[in-house]
Amino acid sequence: MTNAMAAARGTSEENARIVAAVAAQGPRLRTFVRRQVADLSEVEDIVQDTFLELVSAYRLMKPIEHVAAWLMRVARNRIIDRFRRQSRRASMSEAPSNQDTAPTSILDEWLAPDALTPDAAGPEANYVREVLAEELAAAVDELPAEQRHVFVAHELDGLSFKDLAAEMGVTVNTLLGRKHAAVRHLRRRLQDIRSEFD
Repeated sequence: MTNAMAAARGTSEENARIVAAVAAQGPRLRTFVRRQVADLSEVEDIVQDTFLELVSAYRLMKPIEHVAAWLMRVARNRIIDRFRRQSRRASMSEAPSNQDTAPTSILDEWLAPDALTPDAAGPEANYVREVLAEELAAAVDELPAEQRHVFVAHELDGLSFKDLAAEMGVTVNTLLGRKHAAVRHLRRRLQDIRSEFD
């Protein structure tokens, strides 16, 4: 067997493994991402990015023993990246010259520069914001599915409670209760993290 034939055979086997992984893990991965991201187009982007990274890993001949766990970890990292981008956008959209403007969302309040450190400018505040965003994403991950869905859809995707109630078939008061419980949990977690910086 020539080198070209061996390479073609290896590529064919590699492609078969990739196709099998996508077929076997695709539905589970979509479900995992969908529980944490309300925007369906973003769900598909995250899933596609995750599978693209799988293809790249195979092409670079990086052995992946537990494909399912590896895919979940990559998807979770993509979700955290999305959460960080949302947090940065929220903090960048604040008008620094108008101190009387109230935060527009809970995320704005939690990640506002003056809420982070006494000296809210510079690399230290950026580092603290990054750590808080990452920990906040992990804390959102801990929420029960219903609370997580309401929090993410309302805070990150900007859906109204009225629209969410129609989509989910529950009352607005039910959604308010779920979000309130989620916010309580997340505040507790962020207080623990902030106390480490003080």
